[in-house]
Amino acid sequence: MAATSGVSSATSRLGWLDALRGGAALAVALHHASYVYLPRLRVWLADWFDPGLFGVLVFFLVSGYIVPASLERRGSVRGFWVGRFFRIYPLVAVTCLLAVLPFLLGVLGLRAGLEQYSPATAVLAHMTMLQDLLNVPNAMNVLWTLSYEMAFYLLIVALFVVGGHRRSAPAAVVLTVVALVAVTLTAGGLLTGAYAPAALLSRTAGTGPVVAVTAAGLVVAIAAAVSRRPATRTVGGLLGGFLALVLVSANGRISAWEGLIMLATMFAGTAVHRAERGQISWRACAAAGGAVLAGALAAGLWHAAPYGGNAQLVWCGAVLAAPLTFAVAWRLRNRRFPAWATGLGTISFSLYLLHPLLLMVAAQFLGASGREDAAGLAVFLLVLIGASWASQRWIEAPAQRLGRRFSGAPAPEPARQPHIVTS
Repeated sequence: MAATSGVSSATSRLGWLDALRGGAALAVALHHASYVYLPRLRVWLADWFDPGLFGVLVFFLVSGYIVPASLERRGSVRGFWVGRFFRIYPLVAVTCLLAVLPFLLGVLGLRAGLEQYSPATAVLAHMTMLQDLLNVPNAMNVLWTLSYEMAFYLLIVALFVVGGHRRSAPAAVVLTVVALVAVTLTAGGLLTGAYAPAALLSRTAGTGPVVAVTAAGLVVAIAAAVSRRPATRTVGGLLGGFLALVLVSANGRISAWEGLIMLATMFAGTAVHRAERGQISWRACAAAGGAVLAGALAAGLWHAAPYGGNAQLVWCGAVLAAPLTFAVAWRLRNRRFPAWATGLGTISFSLYLLHPLLLMVAAQFLGASGREDAAGLAVFLLVLIGASWASQRWIEAPAQRLGRRFSGAPAPEPARQPHIVTS
């Protein structure tokens, strides 16, 4: 999920992004809540559409659009990483602690067999935020997207330090082509069994060693990338980008082609920002976006073919709906968005991370699972929005202010009337 900074407002120039983030977070939360409160609807919808995948793809497009712009606006790799740390880690740390608290108290087990891993490996993997690429189960199901966000951060830093940050459109196309090669090899039976890329490194060398090496490599890469020495900065940035590509291609929990499509989607979002700012032509942006969309559809159709038409329909529905939603919101970017919509965007990161915890409480401790309960769903949403508002105010916002002090970044500008961006 995209974790972006800034003050939301119905009149903010980026109100359309806030509305997108809020809607995407709500789609993911409702998708997971339907398992608990509307199981029959969930079973029916599973054959037609995946709101969770749709929300995640929208998040990735938003991340692609705004995060590289944040790096370039700062002009500082150090400032970028400091900002990312204080924007993401405080809330992730709090929610992860709450997620494992029932286990620590001896009440519940951990999800997906996480307790079978050594505490050091599990904690270190989550500290890198790459746990989904390290064959370590996520403490909460939604954390997997943050691993791809982290891989994206490493890649944009790599491009930035070598002066290739404006090559977003070619990057999106290259990643899509590699994804198509990966799905072709998989579907053709050339990458199966011991040679399948899913968790290949961890299955070969062991999860613990891969986590340790990755953590060390990540520390070295970021430390070098924030150096004042150009050569050291370049080496550090490239090391981080190489690490990201290797993990996504050869050690992800999901298929390599799918992980590469996620990264390509983010770079497609960046291409929109480039075209909007006149850094690339709209023709190049459209070509890159069309290539990513066509590649995502082709890869999903080919991969899903053995599972029947419904699997293909579900994948294609989300892949088509996400960019369409993004495009509509972008076209309306100079319009005034309702305060409730931009307000949801302000609390979207908290909403995204807190909803699995509330669902755990509802299902495991309040017995809310297994029956249709629309009223219960409404109460859940009200509690979730209230908790997310409190979390944003007392965890996220103070952490962001502290991050700005450390990075020397200016405070967010006050809300203002939207200005027209010509294209």
